[in-house]
Amino acid sequence: MTELTHPNINDGWFRESTTLWPGQAMSLKVEKILHVAKSLFQDVLVFKSTDYGNVLVLDGVIQATERDEFAYQEMIAHLPLNAHPDPKKVLVIGGGDGGVLREVVKHSTIESVTLVEIDEMVPQVSKQYLPAMAAGFTHPKVNVHIGDGFAYLKEHTGSYDVIITDSSDPVGPAESLFGETFYDLMRRSLRPGGIICTQGECQWLHLELISTVLTNSRKIYPVVEYAYSAVPTYPCGQIGYILCCNEAGRDLKKPVRKFDEEFEKTQLRYYNAQVHEAAFVLPGFAKRKLEA
Repeated sequence: MTELTHPNINDGWFRESTTLWPGQAMSLKVEKILHVAKSLFQDVLVFKSTDYGNVLVLDGVIQATERDEFAYQEMIAHLPLNAHPDPKKVLVIGGGDGGVLREVVKHSTIESVTLVEIDEMVPQVSKQYLPAMAAGFTHPKVNVHIGDGFAYLKEHTGSYDVIITDSSDPVGPAESLFGETFYDLMRRSLRPGGIICTQGECQWLHLELISTVLTNSRKIYPVVEYAYSAVPTYPCGQIGYILCCNEAGRDLKKPVRKFDEEFEKTQLRYYNAQVHEAAFVLPGFAKRKLEA
């Protein structure tokens, strides 16, 4: 069998390649390359690292590692879900690794959650190489639709209590998911009092982009907030979340529902009620820019 190779892996190290964070690159030591392929939409790589477990990479950029994925998955799911008083129907756009699904179904109020993923190869490789994340696919409340998020939203007006967009960075197939048109489509697909939560990039690298998205969102939603958390293998060790609600006067910064203490200890590794509130406390440079 021919040994797998990949242009981002040299001398036993993986190195990210992207123009989105110039002058810096995350590197991980590689134990074994597990999967290399070109899907219809992007380059897909999975490798086993020496210290972060199996790693999913799309178009040269780390999407998830077994060691730290929970920090992102828990926050992007539980921030909007616990800010909603009674979420029943949830839509996840992207998130083909299954991690967000795994977190959403931890909420007893959920009646159904639909995942819309454009690239069917992502769920396939995640089920094979990232089974702890992909466990969400087997839950009876989960429905999976392979297709375009834009088209799906147009056909499901007023259908969801919470919409979570777990996208990669704004290049390639995910670029349109950061535009004003997409945010308006999500608003149309919400029920009254509905909340959206989207991947919100890094304030150290993408403050202008974040500011633009927030400015555009405030034209569409009466309540718009920005939160962030720490994830070691994302650029600068940080990732943001943009939350919007279609009902004026709502406070997304405080959970209106809380997990009990035993659940937090046994079922969660990053999120808790205190972290929920702290996630919206921004450093001075970001606060001045994003609240201007």
